[in-house]
Amino acid sequence: MIRSFAIGLAIVLGAGMASAQTPTPTRGGTLDFAVVSDPPNYDCHAHETYVVVQSVGPFYSTLLKFDHSRYPEVKGDLARSWTVSADGLTYSFQLNPDVKFHDGSALTSADVKATYDRMRNPPQGVISLRQATFADIASIDTPSPTEIVFRLSAPNPAMLQNFASPYNCVYSAAKLKDDPRFPLQNIMGSGAFRFVEHVRGSHLVGQRFDGYFVKDRPYLDGFRIAYIPQPSAMLNAMQGGQIKAEFRTIGPADKARLEQAMGNRIKFQEATWSTGLIVAFNTEKAPFNDPRVRRALSLALDRNAASAGLRRTSILREVGGLVRPGAPFAASATELAALPGFGRDINAARAEARRLLAEAGVSNLKFALVNRSVAQPYTPAGIFLVDQWRQIGVEVEHRQLETSPYVQAVRAGNFDVALDFQNQVLEDPTYTLLRYISSDRSPENPSKLVDRELDGLYEKLVRETNATARTALIRAFEARVMDNAAQVPFLWWNRLVAMDARVNGWAMSPSHVHGQDLVDVWLAP
Repeated sequence: MIRSFAIGLAIVLGAGMASAQTPTPTRGGTLDFAVVSDPPNYDCHAHETYVVVQSVGPFYSTLLKFDHSRYPEVKGDLARSWTVSADGLTYSFQLNPDVKFHDGSALTSADVKATYDRMRNPPQGVISLRQATFADIASIDTPSPTEIVFRLSAPNPAMLQNFASPYNCVYSAAKLKDDPRFPLQNIMGSGAFRFVEHVRGSHLVGQRFDGYFVKDRPYLDGFRIAYIPQPSAMLNAMQGGQIKAEFRTIGPADKARLEQAMGNRIKFQEATWSTGLIVAFNTEKAPFNDPRVRRALSLALDRNAASAGLRRTSILREVGGLVRPGAPFAASATELAALPGFGRDINAARAEARRLLAEAGVSNLKFALVNRSVAQPYTPAGIFLVDQWRQIGVEVEHRQLETSPYVQAVRAGNFDVALDFQNQVLEDPTYTLLRYISSDRSPENPSKLVDRELDGLYEKLVRETNATARTALIRAFEARVMDNAAQVPFLWWNRLVAMDARVNGWAMSPSHVHGQDLVDVWLAP
């Protein structure tokens, strides 16, 4: 009892000391930061690329968001409170009153309902990558302007995290009624900042919204995004003071350069990253409709050598399966080594790869690898893959595209093989594994593969609440994915964020899309 009291006292005293040392936020100033490229369009619901959230996230509110002090727990944004029924089928939210859109109109439960209806049942011509995520929602009721009730067709243990995704920007029901595609080319939300201008290829500007519903927020007068595709130019801008942060990541060598040049004027935050690179095959195109060809190309990749070599010069780091290494439900080293393409004997793996290609009748295979023209980590990863396939006699053209045409090509199926990315906005496997189910059920699946066995395993996983049983289902799902080899993990990333020492109030997380509403960010004098 005395020891427990002493520990508790130490915690309280420590908290008090930390509180006393915490500087008081100051108001004013503009946060200049860099993003690698313009968003393809402004519609949060249609994308999973970070450039959309970092560009337009500050203009919008979401129902819930992640609490970075207790990650991955959630907290309210538009919702001030909520309850979940004992059977897990009813989620009732009380909304903050007097929330305004930037045009002065009131935000009510009708707007939240219209937003979620659009995501779970998108109108013709509207893309929603959240459609499968919210498939369990059977109905949405709005008993009052400040109350919204979601009724599920079956329990889903990941639903609160689903509601907290930063991609769930809440749109105006009136604007959607006039034009369901309004958010693609227009920005009109209820976030802490209102839209000023976007000059494509140059910058985007946001200004404090004085009608924001959170008292005394935001601290900043505004923000300005500089779109800087070249890493060297971004580093020069940070070193010269033109930008104060880049919230995605920098590489190991970049950190050393900035430290040497800027000293105590620069600071860094680092964390494991919930994003990884994936090799995706277009199963609607020959010979990639043959699983032997896909397995051969996966077997040829020495992921362990890639991890050891590429981590020195890039943000690529860990070898892992479908779940982020170190996260709950991730495969152990032993389990991972048993999967095809993840073993330690690369010579044996490549011999099997050559045999499979010969058996499939494509010993002299040639194809184009579609990749994103972003230096970290796409370029070094693409170069590595091309060399790995060369070692089994496969000739590959490395075709790198700017972000917008790259996204369009991958989502439209205009590729043979693509270096795609997995961005785990949520840690729960219900969300993590969603991209691997049949493409007619998940728009996130670029391979076009339909596999009802995978779908069945996923359905069991979604409903299972027992951790041991869930783990077994995940391992079975993972084995099936590797056997099909329509999409195979390459390497997971390490996140290293650099910012001016005057930037405060920004919280690090495993995902580069969380915490980008800039509500609590402030600049020291």
